[in-house]
Amino acid sequence: MGHQTLIMLARIIFFAAVSAATLAIILLPLLSPVPRKSEKRQTGPWLALSLYVHPPSRGRPHQQAGLHGHSAFVFRHDLREGPENTSRVIGGARGIVLLPSRQLELSAFNIVHLALDTAAYSGSLSVEARRVGRRGREELAVVGGTGSFAFARGHAAFTVTRERRRSDANSIYRLDLRLMLPEEPPTIPG
Repeated sequence: MGHQTLIMLARIIFFAAVSAATLAIILLPLLSPVPRKSEKRQTGPWLALSLYVHPPSRGRPHQQAGLHGHSAFVFRHDLREGPENTSRVIGGARGIVLLPSRQLELSAFNIVHLALDTAAYSGSLSVEARRVGRRGREELAVVGGTGSFAFARGHAAFTVTRERRRSDANSIYRLDLRLMLPEEPPTIPG
């Protein structure tokens, strides 16, 4: 490819990424579930939740795309109450995780969105997938949420509970969340 073509391709990719991020920011509050009226916010300082991330049961394919020598993993998994395939589905985990080379840090795009809809909690969480921990366990940061989890902060840990032979994309993960929720979510004037 010529130099001009590479510059144009880089501009298109940048524009697409900025447009997708802007669209996500606009649509997330509009499409997020509203907290149920009967639910009460936590009274203690931390909320602890354990969920299980299962590969999709409906056979949706996993996608991996290339970006100038880098890989992007696009996924859509089910959140369940337990590690068994028969456990009740309580939400979904969706995201695009860029797997950068050593020369280029693209981790700002590695946000995983967790959507939950249960009797106790209804809303979504945004988890930043940047900090890698020990083998088989990844430490993450909770950077926000909507609905029951509005303005949430905290930590999340992914642990492999059951590996499937085909690939890591088909493994079952335990997701432990420790969340700090504000007693009264701030209101935005306007």
